Amino acid sequence: MKKHGILNSQIASVLANMGHTDQLCIADCGLPIPAETQKIDLALRFGSPSFLDVLQEIGTDMKIEAIILTEEIQTYNPEMLQKISAYFESSEQIPTVTFVPHAQLKQMTKSCKAVVRTGENTPYANIILQSGCIF
Repeated sequence: MKKHGILNSQIASVLANMGHTDQLCIADCGLPIPAETQKIDLALRFGSPSFLDVLQEIGTDMKIEAIILTEEIQTYNPEMLQKISAYFESSEQIPTVTFVPHAQLKQMTKSCKAVVRTGENTPYANIILQSGCIF
């Protein structure tokens, strides 16, 4: 039995199988997930687990070189954007940040290794994490 790190076997497996530039999405509970993309559903109820809790846990176990957020988060959920920025500023990772229209982010989830669905119920709390190289 694992003693440390992510206990969810699906997330641990996806992370272990990712290579440089592969992508993983962490989503709020409303983001549509394409049928061809693996869905890892953690949502229990509105707000649980939170987007930020999941991001922080995955971020401790994943080398992240770039993140993709929706342009809309800047207007409709600036509090979450501030929390995401604060998380990365406090971590050892300083990824490149790209903003895209929400419709484009939804299309981009088709090429993600998986989408991790949280219970987050605030608007545009979605992020695509791009894997960096650990050596």
